[in-house]
Amino acid sequence: MKDVTDALIDRLRGEVAGPVLAPGDKGYDEELAGFNLAVTHTPDVVVGLMSEDDAVAVVRAAAETGTPVRVLATGHGIPNPMQGGIVVTTRRMTGVSIDAEAQVAHIAAGTQWAEVIASAAPYGLAPITGASDAVGCIGYTLGGGLGPLARTYGFSSDWARSFRVVTAAGDVVTASETEHPDLFWALRGGKGGFGIVTAMDFGLVELRTLYGGSVFFDAEHIASALTTWAEWTRSLPESANSSVVILRLPPLEFIPEPLRGKTVLSVRFAYVGDAADGKRLFQPIRDAGPTLIDAVGEMPASDIALIHNDPKDPTPSWDRGMLLDELDAEFVQAFLEVAGPEQQIPLIAVEMRHLGGATERDVPEGSAVGGRSGACTLTLIGVPDPNLFDKVLPATVDGILGRLEPWVCEETTVNFAGGFALPGSYEKSWPADTFARLAEVRAAYDPDSLFPFGPRQENSGS
Repeated sequence: MKDVTDALIDRLRGEVAGPVLAPGDKGYDEELAGFNLAVTHTPDVVVGLMSEDDAVAVVRAAAETGTPVRVLATGHGIPNPMQGGIVVTTRRMTGVSIDAEAQVAHIAAGTQWAEVIASAAPYGLAPITGASDAVGCIGYTLGGGLGPLARTYGFSSDWARSFRVVTAAGDVVTASETEHPDLFWALRGGKGGFGIVTAMDFGLVELRTLYGGSVFFDAEHIASALTTWAEWTRSLPESANSSVVILRLPPLEFIPEPLRGKTVLSVRFAYVGDAADGKRLFQPIRDAGPTLIDAVGEMPASDIALIHNDPKDPTPSWDRGMLLDELDAEFVQAFLEVAGPEQQIPLIAVEMRHLGGATERDVPEGSAVGGRSGACTLTLIGVPDPNLFDKVLPATVDGILGRLEPWVCEETTVNFAGGFALPGSYEKSWPADTFARLAEVRAAYDPDSLFPFGPRQENSGS
């Protein structure tokens, strides 16, 4: 096997323009570094793709030797180590071009959302992105994607118009509504195991401003504000989007002084429409109690990442995610009992995103997205101490979810499945018929499982 690996590496170095690095080579660890610093990947070789031709060369060499291939961009969506085989990185394949007339962005494989947002803004256009603009566009979209405007515009994958894909046969194909429609269906929400996506055409919306931002409540007002939020979301129009998160913040200088060292509730809001209407809709949240910070107002659509203001620097991370059914007063009581401000738990954030509206409706031609039946997401993020990752955080979250079990959806969505760490989370990431059809499409385009995907063989390409 060692001889085969050496021969494969030699071949790749002769055919690929980008770096080809084996364990022990200078730059190997740096090439594999992603957003989650707690994850260490150890493939037999890592290849930094410079172009689609590089991707083709890697796939053809891998197919001839039976060597598995996995994809790494920003590493936001890969919580488990990738071991053995080939890992290709796409961070050098960046770039965006805007067709303003067609309202489409052409996005290269390693591009992050910030570049797309900035490129579209001068035309009064915006992509339907995730909460963080530092996330890779392709991997995020392949898993569906639930961003700050999801209730208004749906899953981000609903806006994918086509993909360029290097298949297991080493062919470059376009997957769209009219070309390879079965593959196009699968790539909009099916996540991985289909090939290397080298580019994507993505639809844009006309959007210059939002009424949005976030407010923060101190610990003593969390129960009132959260109760108000749960009831308030029941009557919001699709033009209104919201989420809440309980944050247990350390006393560090980079945290705004009013929040430093406190347990707080942040309510985020994004309204598409007239600012006066947005202000009126948001008033019940302001009336729920005094706030430490109120940063909700009219804002450029290009500043959408400020609503969640997620960290952009790499860090060790641990999380679990799922979907919830419709929230009620009993849920709020149960939630506060296990995750409220009085609980001493090693979780830095417990977040819920209000769904419904456009997320419930599939695109006319159909897509593989799972989770359209969910009323809310639930994400639990642990304190970034790797010493807690193996036992303490799983036990804490198991206890919380045991209390919340009556409200947990049978179905989830793959971007919130936490790397399939929980038994059954892989199968629950899609409806049963979608799960079965995805297996058929993978078998058709990758019969020898060159691109492994599943609970122990992640290929998220995020």
